[in-house]
Amino acid sequence: INHISRFHLLPGVPEAIRLLNEHGYLVILVSNQSGVGRGYFPVELVHEVHARLKTLLRVHDARLDEIFFCPHYATGEIPEYRKPCDCRKPRPGMVRKAVERFEIDMENSYMIGDRHTDIEMAERCEVKGILVKTGYGLGDLKYILPKLDLKPAYIATDLLDAARWIIRSRRENSP
Repeated sequence: INHISRFHLLPGVPEAIRLLNEHGYLVILVSNQSGVGRGYFPVELVHEVHARLKTLLRVHDARLDEIFFCPHYATGEIPEYRKPCDCRKPRPGMVRKAVERFEIDMENSYMIGDRHTDIEMAERCEVKGILVKTGYGLGDLKYILPKLDLKPAYIATDLLDAARWIIRSRRENSP
């Protein structure tokens, strides 16, 4: 998103997040934002989008527990963000920050994303990776994942499908 006017929630997103909230899951957003480091938009836009996201979710009684993002890009235009880092997905830096801040049961955690890098990050962090077909997901599923040794725990139609699968899996695996 390179302008706040382009930001919108996909259908089912507030319901999915509220469902996870209601079932006691922490909902933490981790996001690569290389457009900052590349000079495509200022870091303030990322903060503006995150504020708008939180506001829209609140309207639906849903919440994110935290947002972590990586503005770095190793060959970017903006000197302060031009560096390799441990926080750019699929590296685990943002998840490490989340674990430092919250008491997270990694064995019962999930990474939901629309890119192969999200599934790779899930494997690196030893959590279950779920690929959603929204966003880049359908293309990654068809063209990229077959070339890689990455296997999502589940392939979801969208975030709501992923959240429902998580809740069902928890019930099925409970004693």
